[in-house]
Formats: sequence, C-alpha cells, structure tokens
Amino acid sequence: MIDIKRLASSNNDFDAQLTQLTAWEGVSDAEVNQRVHDIVHAVRAQGDQALIEFTNRFDRLQLNDSSELEFSKEELKSALENLPEKERIALQTAADRVRSYHEKQLQTSWDYTEADGTVLGQKVTPMDKVGLYVPGGKASYPSSVLMNAMPAKVAGVNELIMVVPTPDGEINSLVLAAAEVAGVDRVFRLGGAQAVAALAYGTESVPQVDKIVGPGNIYVATAKRMVFGVVGIDMIAGPSEILVVCDGQTDPDWIAMDLFSQAEHDEDAQSILIATSEEYLAQVQASIEKLLPTMEREAIIRTSLESRGAFVLVNDLDEACDVVNKIAPEHLELSVENPEALLPKIRHAGAIFMGRYTAEALGDYCAGPNHVLPTSGTARFSSPLGVYDFQKKSSIIHFSADGASEMGKVASVLARGESLTAHARSAEFRIKD
Repeated sequence: MIDIKRLASSNNDFDAQLTQLTAWEGVSDAEVNQRVHDIVHAVRAQGDQALIEFTNRFDRLQLNDSSELEFSKEELKSALENLPEKERIALQTAADRVRSYHEKQLQTSWDYTEADGTVLGQKVTPMDKVGLYVPGGKASYPSSVLMNAMPAKVAGVNELIMVVPTPDGEINSLVLAAAEVAGVDRVFRLGGAQAVAALAYGTESVPQVDKIVGPGNIYVATAKRMVFGVVGIDMIAGPSEILVVCDGQTDPDWIAMDLFSQAEHDEDAQSILIATSEEYLAQVQASIEKLLPTMEREAIIRTSLESRGAFVLVNDLDEACDVVNKIAPEHLELSVENPEALLPKIRHAGAIFMGRYTAEALGDYCAGPNHVLPTSGTARFSSPLGVYDFQKKSSIIHFSADGASEMGKVASVLARGESLTAHARSAEFRIKD
C-alpha cells in the first residue's frame, strides 16, 4: 500500500497542512557553498588550466589541453545526421513547434511623438552572448536544449554557448543533435560549478556570456546563485511539481500516470491531486497501486509520492481554484469537462494544461510553450522562460526645444525640492526666456 498524504479543505488546520506540504528549502549547506566558492575562484584565476583539472577529476576524463574541451562543428552535424530517422523527425518537429510558439513572444522597439515634437520610446535589443547549461551523461535532456536555446535564437542572441558534461566520456548524441537543430554556436564538454564559472568570467577558450540558463544539480544551482550579478541567470529551480485538478470524470489510470510523470524525476518531486470526490480519490489510489509496479523508476516514484505527494479533497471546483492559487504550481492540469470556465480563476501557475487530453508530458517535449517554469510557489511572481528573457530594453528620450523648456520647469521645481542644485540648473539652462 502506497501511503499518500490526505488533506481536506474542511479541516480547521488545512492551510497549515498545505503550507507544510508545499514547503521546500533548497538551500545549499556550508560545505557545498565552500566547495563551489573554491571552484569558481580557481576557474576565475587559472582559466583553462583549472577547467581541465576539474573536468578530469569530476568527470573522470583524461584531457590534455584546452583544444579538447570543445566539440567541433563537424561532431554536431554528424550527431544529427546519424540519428535514427524516427528520433530526427521527432526532434525537428518539437523544435519547429517551440520556435513557432516563441516567435509570437518577440518584442520590438517602439516610440511615440508628443505634440511639441518630443519623442519617447523603448529600444529592444537581444543579448550578445548567452550560456546554456545542459545536464550530461545518462541524465541527458535534449528537450532542455530546445527549450533554452530556441527562445534565445528567436530573440536574436548573437552567440549561444552550450556546456554539457561527459562523465566517463559518455556523449549523448541526441543532446548534440538538439544543439545542432537549435542553432547553438559552440558546445563545450564541461559541467558542474566549473562550467558555470567559465561562462560567467570567461577563460582562454570559453567566452564570457551575459546570461546563464539551464537546469543542473545543487553545485550548478549554487554556482549560478554565486555568479549572479556578474551575469544574469534564469532562475534557481526547485524540484519538479504537478498539480492536477479533476472533476472525477477522467480515467483514473490517466491521472495516476500524470502524477507519476513528475514523481519519476526524483524523490523530491511533488505530485498533488485535487478532487471533489472521496470515491474518485480512492479510484486513483487503486490505479497507482496497479500501475506503479510497471514503472522503471518505481522506487523513485514511490518515495516521491509518499514523502511529498498528496490527495486534496475540496467541496467544489471553485474551492479547488483557491487551493491552486495558494500553491502556485509549476505545472497545473485542469482535467475537467470545461477548463475554460476555471481559467479566469487561476492567478498563479507556471503552465496550465487544459482538459482531459492535455497531459503535462506533451508540454515537456513538443507542445510549443517553454517547459522551463517557476517552481516552489514562485509562479506568484515569475513567468516561464521566454524570448523576453534574452532581450533587454533601453529607454529612448529625445526632447524638442519646446518640450525641454516646459519639462525643464517641472524638473527644476522637483530638483530644488530635493536640494540637488546642479540637477535644477542643468534643466533650467534649457528653459526659454
């Protein structure tokens, strides 16, 4: 019997139980912080020499010089050309859909002219260089390459630098093929905190970038937090999450497998089901018991469900939406007859999957929207990764003589009110007599 927590909105301590269930402290301990600090400092001081040393030590390789750190363009092209046709078509289909979706997000410069001829506006510019971290070895995710690289290329980023570790020399051809499909410019066989440091500060071989995106382990996340400010980062992501709201009419086997789809990521992943019927929760429990033994990652799923999973009983779907907004989940499935009726009531969620047929797994690979999403309740103030994350804005201000004279009077009053005389006189010089 799989022991999944049961919560009911009718309980007096429901809010406290919900807070405890969803709490996540992904803070690095002192030892991890110190190790990452030492690695980052060494790469910053010693460049390629430190990269080679750390890569040989942590990934058990035998690199001799920095020329071996980078994959050649021929290797990337070969990885794509030698893929089995089925994989190549699937990869290209996913890439096309991701590109098409993100092209709708592209922001452009704009301006307007006031009556006196003053022009105000905003200039939108892509970043020059972006670094993409991709996990390597057996835990390889070509989908992450597409989701991180495609919006950057759509934004117009000039150069996209990818790092991917190859522990024990294990190279995932699908990851390299995804890099080729997505238009990644350069790929280095680097991982861990040392890869993040190289992207942040640059070495003899690895270019310094403006922003680092992509998932990684605790050392990667700690390094990203450490170099933030020198470069931009996408986010510090917590464990994967799925929250399913169901009206009790979806096949319980489908819902059980949807919960598994996130639980199989790791033991800390969180899968929660909200329903209005105790009987339906029992049906899903039975499906979980039946299907779990068929899963390759049975042990991971079991631990995830028992340690962080939950069934939540609510009185109606309106109340379900209230619970959703309290949790602010990464992935939200509205597995109900009329999801459009619930959508206006949802304020906080990273991605919303509408209807019974929209499995969250489709969003991970080929729906089109980005699968890099805010976790741990940060959907209250954060958004999915998008083209806008790779564009920056500059304000455009071009006063006419008449406009400068009129606004100079306003600025003068405010500046003198702040006792900033130079500010006031600078504006006053432009005031017409």
